[in-house]
Amino acid sequence: MSEKHNAPIQNQEDDNQNWYSSWFDTPYYHILYKDRNYREAQVFMDNLTHYLNLPEKAKVLDLACGKGRHSIYLNQLGYDVLGADLSENSIAEASKNSNETLHFKVHDMREPFEEKFDAIFNLFTSFGYFESDDDNLTTLKAIKESLSEYGFAVIDFMNVANVIENLVPEEVKTVDEIDFHIKRYVEDGHIFKEIDFEDQGRKYHFTEKVKALTLKDFQDLMDEAGIFLLDIFGDYKLKKFHKTESERLIMIFK
Repeated sequence: MSEKHNAPIQNQEDDNQNWYSSWFDTPYYHILYKDRNYREAQVFMDNLTHYLNLPEKAKVLDLACGKGRHSIYLNQLGYDVLGADLSENSIAEASKNSNETLHFKVHDMREPFEEKFDAIFNLFTSFGYFESDDDNLTTLKAIKESLSEYGFAVIDFMNVANVIENLVPEEVKTVDEIDFHIKRYVEDGHIFKEIDFEDQGRKYHFTEKVKALTLKDFQDLMDEAGIFLLDIFGDYKLKKFHKTESERLIMIFK
């Protein structure tokens, strides 16, 4: 294995503002996170759609849908679903599952849609990747503009206080015989995750960077965007939000 020490390093794009477009488009992103609890996610979507009392065949937007696993499940629940994501590779993969009431498109979440939706879901911490607060505000405005008159939007974000309190500074995760060396830290109002690994004689380095947005931060942004925050939950069973103990920050708004 020693000859690998001089292996070339494949870095993500130097343009840190677009780290998400390079990392999310690699197969390694999907390998690292393939053991996510999708049953828990399905229970969440059951609870969410029940709580929102969505009409039959409601038009649902899954914003930042990745490879579309959750879009597919929402479609199986009987909704007319559009999955949208910035990653062309992910959308190409997701589109293999398209049908008459399930479609996918490449889309930047900062841009509103021409069509209107009964529900817009931005799930599993798919917000806060942009460098500037302006982009986060623009995204919220775009979500609001894409809702139908009686539509609801949901952002499911991490509870920053809980994440920072329980941050694991370093760990190694082995998936498909690849050792992912992961470092986590907080800096300049962001939570960073640095990921280093080797595969087939090449070294790789990626950095995830998410703005550490608190409920207060979201409330300020929503006020500015003219959004009404209707309800807040702290986990996928829709239990009450507790500012330090809850694992999630789930916001229902319109």
